[in-house]
Amino acid sequence: MTCLYVLDVPENTPLVELSREQDDLKVRPVGPYWEITSDGPIVIDRRATGMRHAVWYSCVAGITRSRIAQWDKNALRLEES
Repeated sequence: MTCLYVLDVPENTPLVELSREQDDLKVRPVGPYWEITSDGPIVIDRRATGMRHAVWYSCVAGITRSRIAQWDKNALRLEES
């Protein structure tokens, strides 16, 4: 299971909302964070979120049971470690 944490701040709302729209992702609040989990890879398209680069590259607060396979101007991809 892959797991991503993002801080619950307005700047990260587009990422959280897009994650909620994906059937294979589960999103729930955990303290001051959003926990995004999946049984498979987590793939989030930056352009679909509308996030600017500076916000995009600061959105990851933590990961568990995962590794970042891609994090560039196009997408964030986490895979099970």
